[in-house]
Parts: sequence; structure tokens; C-alpha cells
Amino acid sequence: MNLDELKKLYFLGIGGIGMSALARYFNSRSCEIHGYDKTETTLTKKLVAEGMKIHYEENPALLPPDIDLVVWTPAVPRDNLELQFFNQSGIPVKKRAEVLGLISRSHRTIAVAGTHGKTTTSTLVAHLLHTAGISCTAFLGGISKNFGSNFVEGGSDWVVAEADEYDRSFLQLAPKIAVLMSMDPDHLDIYGDAKQIEETGFKEFLRRVKPGGKIFLKSGLEQSFENMAFETFGVEAGQYRAENLRVENGWFIFDLVAPAFHLRAQAIPVAARSTVENRIHEEVRWKGLRFTMPGRHNVENACAAIAAAMQAGAGEEAVRKGLANFKGIVRRFEMVYRDEQHVFIDDYAHHPTEIHSAVQAARELFPGRKITGIFQPHLYSRTRDFQDGFARELDKLDEIILMDIYPARERPIPGISSEVIFEKMKNPDKVLVTKANMLEVLKSKDLDVLMTIGAGDIDTFVEPIKRWLMKR
Repeated sequence: MNLDELKKLYFLGIGGIGMSALARYFNSRSCEIHGYDKTETTLTKKLVAEGMKIHYEENPALLPPDIDLVVWTPAVPRDNLELQFFNQSGIPVKKRAEVLGLISRSHRTIAVAGTHGKTTTSTLVAHLLHTAGISCTAFLGGISKNFGSNFVEGGSDWVVAEADEYDRSFLQLAPKIAVLMSMDPDHLDIYGDAKQIEETGFKEFLRRVKPGGKIFLKSGLEQSFENMAFETFGVEAGQYRAENLRVENGWFIFDLVAPAFHLRAQAIPVAARSTVENRIHEEVRWKGLRFTMPGRHNVENACAAIAAAMQAGAGEEAVRKGLANFKGIVRRFEMVYRDEQHVFIDDYAHHPTEIHSAVQAARELFPGRKITGIFQPHLYSRTRDFQDGFARELDKLDEIILMDIYPARERPIPGISSEVIFEKMKNPDKVLVTKANMLEVLKSKDLDVLMTIGAGDIDTFVEPIKRWLMKR
């Protein structure tokens, strides 16, 4: 399929973060964009304001004529009436991942994969490249505060994309540079077990790196990829590593140690290659880099982003400047409100490892203060598979308000509810709530540091909570 010939596209599930980025890409190419989603959101309103036509009723009678391509996300069930119509119409229907894969094959793509860290790292890569004057196109899994969008229109053949493991979507990509952040078990409804995630997921993804391309692995994952060529990153470990990490006046400060010849293959004359190879293990140290994002895990994300950006041509000046003025991503440890009495942080964490990182970052920033967390579990299957991990990590909060499960694409699983987590928690300062009474319960609490945590629709409470805190 020649994407350049497309004039009119329809997006089934256009309000999804990945779908909307792809819709914005084609909209920027002067295509006519139509779409369906089940609910109107702040994001879909912005898409309409950008010229797209969206409806919220599952009704084939509302579909426009002369559609060249339908883009579908598996978050939309297969029994959706519009999807069934398109499947019988002869109009090409492709998954979002397939279309993103077609784009990646015709560009130099930097793809960031991993159970955790994808969004922050890919957004930071795009930001560092733009800071370096490399105008890349980017498809992001969150709303970048620097770019004000989950899509960045670029003027070069570089593309930055978040490589999603759900439904094995990332196996459609053909990256020039691949970054693997983590490999914790998740999406066991798709893969079955942790071994299959590794073998049929992440290993297969890295095998799709183009010849002559580059792989960057988080330090500690090397043993799983012994037959592949890669370089590593990490905190106090890896070839691209942060050392001397400390917190000063709200900044995370570290020294970056990196291979001295990260660009060696691109600019070294053949006659000089032997001399260069003798110096290949030399390192450079960029001292005192300042980064705005809290937490050791975000410094690790920064090392990964720096490695990829350096490979694409970014230098020290751009890295320093880009790290210092990186504003982060909406709902990734987002400081929503802060005054002398209260701090309110919103975070997208929806896996035990992510909750651990978010709470740890809050402890580092606000030592000795009481932390209250509101958590909304995401998916019945994830709650079933990680109920022990959720209970363990939520116990690390001083006080927890636990909401009902957000089902997303799933139907209920018998015996699985938020109560299975609640019963396993040892923290006595815990309460189960529904969406209907959550705010009422919250307002009865003596708050210090508050965190909303989850990937469902808990974000709809962020503004009401902020307004309430401002009035206190």
C-alpha cells in the first residue's frame, strides 16, 4: 500500500493515544480524517478543532463515502457494528500497528520498547533531537508538555515511535535504532507467560532492526540477548550510564559516561578505521547534567534517550539543554498542584513496577511526608495476574483509596474485583470506593502529598481535585 496516495481515512477508536497520533500524522499530510470513538474526551475535542470529523455513535449509517483506508485498534471489539460493516465492504482495514510499520520501513526509525518507560523515553528522544536541530517526526504514547501533543511533525527522515508490546503490535516495526527499557511480565492475556513475552515478543522485535542498525538494552538484560550485538545503558551500569547521581534544589544531577566514539561509523574515513578501533573503549564524561524528572527510573530513561539521540547525531550541548528544559509528559508523575500545605501528583502507573517507581520518586522528593494514594486498577486480567504485586506496592503508601477496576476493552472475570487487592493489603489505612463516592471520601482525609495513580478514567478526577485543593 502506498501511503502517499491516501486521501481519506477513517479511524475506529480515534480517541486512543496511539490512534490519535497516527490520525494527526495523516491530517498533517492534508488527508481528510474521519473517526469513531465511544466517548467524547478532551483529546477528541482537540482533534475536531484540528479539522477532523468524529462521531460517538456506533452506527454504519453515519460513515462517510469514498474511504481509502480504515485504521482499527484492537481496543475496539471485533463485534463493533462499524468494523463489521468495513470488513464486508471491501475497503482496506489495517491495524494501527500495521500502518505505523509501513511508515517505519520508509524512514530511519527510533523505536522504544519495554513494559515500562516507553513514553517518557521516546518523548525525551524526540525532544533531544529537536533541541539538536534534527527535526524528527514522533508518534508518542502520551501528551508531551514541550510539544503540546502526542504527535510531532518533522522535516527529516527520522521517526521516533513508541513500540507497543500489546497484541504484538511492535512486530510490525522495522527500526534503525531499537531501545529496550524493561521486560517485566505484562499482557499475559496475549502472551501466556513471562517466557513467551521474552521469546515471541521482545526478542522478535529486536530481530526486526534493520541491517546496520543499533540496539540499546537496559543493563541487566544482556543475558537474554547474548546472540545479538547491542550496547547497554543504566544508572551506575552500562556503556551509557549515569554516575554521581544526587538531588540538588529539586533537580536530579548526574554525570553521563558514554563511549567516546558513538558516531564512529558515520564519519570515520576508511583509512583511519584501525586507529579508531584501538580507541573504541575510550569514554567521555559529561559532568553535572541537570534533569527535571524525579526518580532513579527517570534517570535511567534519560540514559536510554541520550544513547539513541547521540546515535542519531545529538551532541553534548543539545543533551544538556534538552534535559534541563524537558517538561515531561501529561500524567507521568505530573505535578498538578503544589502549595505550602499540599502536593498533588498524577501518574499513569498501572503495573506494580510502575507504582513502585512512582511512590519511590515521591519519597525521594518529599522525605518524611505523608503520602495518600488513589489507585484505579486497569483491566480485570491485569488485576488477576498481579494482585499480589499491587497489594505489596500499594502498602508502601501511608494511606490508600482503592477504586473499582477500569475494564477498558475487557469483560468482567468472575471473582476478580478491586477487593482481591484490598484483602491482600496489610496497610490498615485503606478504603474501598466507587467512582460515585471517591471525591466524598477524599474530602474527609487529612492530606499532605496526594497521588492519583492508574491508566483508566481516573484522570477525569484530576481537575475536580485540583480545584478543590485550590479552594481549601
